[in-house]
Amino acid sequence: MDVTISFWIGFIAFVFIMLSLDLFVFHKKNQVVHVKEALLWSLFWISLAIIFNIGVYYTLGKVKALEFFTGYLIEESLSVDNLFVFILIFSFFKIEPKYQHKILFWGIIGAIIMRAVFIFAGVALIQKFDWIMYIFGVFLLYTGIKMLFEKESDDYDPNKNVLIRGFKKVFPVTDDMSHPHFFIKKDKILYATPFFIALLVIEASDLIFAVDSIPAVLSVSKDPFIVYTSNIFAILGLRSLYFALNGIMSYFHYLKYALSGILSFIGIKMCVNEFCSELDYNFHISNFASLSVIVGLLTVSILLSIAVKKNEERKEGKLK
Repeated sequence: MDVTISFWIGFIAFVFIMLSLDLFVFHKKNQVVHVKEALLWSLFWISLAIIFNIGVYYTLGKVKALEFFTGYLIEESLSVDNLFVFILIFSFFKIEPKYQHKILFWGIIGAIIMRAVFIFAGVALIQKFDWIMYIFGVFLLYTGIKMLFEKESDDYDPNKNVLIRGFKKVFPVTDDMSHPHFFIKKDKILYATPFFIALLVIEASDLIFAVDSIPAVLSVSKDPFIVYTSNIFAILGLRSLYFALNGIMSYFHYLKYALSGILSFIGIKMCVNEFCSELDYNFHISNFASLSVIVGLLTVSILLSIAVKKNEERKEGKLK
């Protein structure tokens, strides 16, 4: 069965309904999202993705279902790396936990729109220029290697961002955080607050993040519906995942090495598959192989992080 316009309308309607319920029913008040609640919401969003994947299996076939699941897992795993950035952003702007959900919600809205533009542009480029797969592949390989040797920095300053500097030149900004609004009016002048600047930084970080994640998912499928839906399901659960993992980020110390390996592998896969396709070689790195590598690297990195963290805690306990 082919993807028809009804599939798109149904999915967009579903996303609109879920976001409306989230903002106007379940989280209409500014409140702290506790770990237990966040874990339940994360389980809810993951369950929805699995149910949708089952629907894909019965309507579009097992190949599309595998593409969706692999794309979803790639996006979800790469999203965890973005959560570290969110923590730095909220810490820099001193955004209280009870206001963070609202900012992340509107950040998700922007991400949904940006992903649509990126995905359709990416698919159009691939369909018109086959060699673009080499560009995507080399870029992902470069990003993976760069991530491996990238050192963590404590001097994170979002105000150095080009978008933020440009915005502050054309729009007045206040440091007033007495009211949790994106804009406030003083002496008949409209000012942007740190809440809005934090939102802008989150959107900018997601834009950079999408440059990596979209080509990665396009290595799995060139079907816009599969690529977009797998992306959106991962993004919808990103807020809950942030609050669920916020307190245990130290247990993901080696995650960046797994993500580096995933991006590098996908980059190599894109180049190898395109090269073999052009020369009609009977060789192809399958999506099942990709899924196995992704799951394997994530599992090893998380288990190693937990083992090292517990070992450090035992040493600290002995010293005390």
